[in-house]
Amino acid sequence: MSANFRIGYGYDVHQLVEGRKCIIGGVEIESKLGLLGHSDADVLSHAIADAILGAGALRDIGFYFPPTDPSCENIDSQKIVQRAVAEVAKLGYKVGNVDCTIIAEAPKMLPHIDAMKNILAKSLGVDPQDVGIKATTNEKMGWEGRKEGIGAHAVCLLVKA
Repeated sequence: MSANFRIGYGYDVHQLVEGRKCIIGGVEIESKLGLLGHSDADVLSHAIADAILGAGALRDIGFYFPPTDPSCENIDSQKIVQRAVAEVAKLGYKVGNVDCTIIAEAPKMLPHIDAMKNILAKSLGVDPQDVGIKATTNEKMGWEGRKEGIGAHAVCLLVKA
């Protein structure tokens, strides 16, 4: 890889269900519904990890953490983000910044954004000011609007280490 920088995009969704924690961006958010998944189902961290891996032209997180692998059950998604960072480091890159959007009708994300930025910055090896996180609703339209799940989009800039 000869480029001085590379850009990647990631997207993830998880269904909202009873009996699961709602962990987004490494933060456990009080909610009657949580996210369903093999790991802790942290939709934001998964989108970020896939953006990092995509920027490195690598495979997605399912390759590194297969849902069929029992050792990945309920894994902390910060480990997934850290692995993505380690994989691109092998290629001579580090994360420059990430920008993300969470799409959810509920719970409210704004009170948790700063904590998410701090946790993700640590996992990414960047300053919190290099982690952009926004939240929006889907204006009550579609599966997100019906509170059936939460989605997240992320872009990542990798720079030569």
